[in-house]
Amino acid sequence: MTARLTFMSVISLSTTICGRADDLPTKASFDRYKAMLEHSPFAVATGVVTPAATPNFAKDLYVANAAQSPEGAMVTIASSSDKNFKKYLGTNAPVDGYAIASIKWSHKVGATKVTISKDGQLATLTFNQMVSVQPLPSR
Repeated sequence: MTARLTFMSVISLSTTICGRADDLPTKASFDRYKAMLEHSPFAVATGVVTPAATPNFAKDLYVANAAQSPEGAMVTIASSSDKNFKKYLGTNAPVDGYAIASIKWSHKVGATKVTISKDGQLATLTFNQMVSVQPLPSR
């Protein structure tokens, strides 16, 4: 009888420990985390700022040369897609609708920035870094 009582106590004990199926906790809905996702203390404070789009007229343009002289500044702009496109701009008059709006000179090689205008649109151009690092052709 002691063996029978022991077996009964084990069954009783396992029922008490495991519980019945309706006593088990239910799966929580993911909606309870919604507030935490929206107001996370670990989120990035500011959104990613996309750079301003370059106007279409200057999409492929870059500064090929820039120089200062007593008569004013001179800039050569070229196109990376059209090898025949080159405009020689001066501060005195527009050329084919292109004009120099401003120049931010830099002592660093290739760091000068030129803002040009055409038809009321402005675009800031820089030197093409791929062209400036190419070796000079040998003769």
